[in-house]
Amino acid sequence: MGENGIDLSKVEAVLERYEKIESSLIPVLQEVQGLFGYLPEETLVAIGRGLRVSMSRIYGVVTFYSQFYLTPRGKHVIKSCQGTACHVRGGKGALDALCRHLKIEPGETTEDLNFTIETVACLGTCFLAPVFMVDEDYYGKLTPKRAVDALKKYRNEPHTEGA
Repeated sequence: MGENGIDLSKVEAVLERYEKIESSLIPVLQEVQGLFGYLPEETLVAIGRGLRVSMSRIYGVVTFYSQFYLTPRGKHVIKSCQGTACHVRGGKGALDALCRHLKIEPGETTEDLNFTIETVACLGTCFLAPVFMVDEDYYGKLTPKRAVDALKKYRNEPHTEGA
């Protein structure tokens, strides 16, 4: 176990499968992130040692590719479209309502690790503008209230009519 409760034996098992060669860096990072939901620093150190890759190279790869995360992410990821159609039709108001409701800003995760908000340039569903996604579900023609109401499905709270 690492100092933050991270089971580094899982990282070692991944490294063994990839024969500890440098060209395996990206697949190793992907698999380790799949285990922990993000890439804790101590896993990066173990990967660097195991593949004989410098930390600067690892951080270069992790920060270059948007698929990698250095901080924990929420169970549910909200992708709020900020493209032209969504912007013109009030997407900023829906995003602001989500941020107020969850008490986080875009790029942040709620304390309970239930939600992460991200902004994206386009979700390809302009006919639904303004729109956001939660995981793989699309929500369109949003108002600030409809945006907040859509989150009820993803909470661990019972749903009550009229709430």
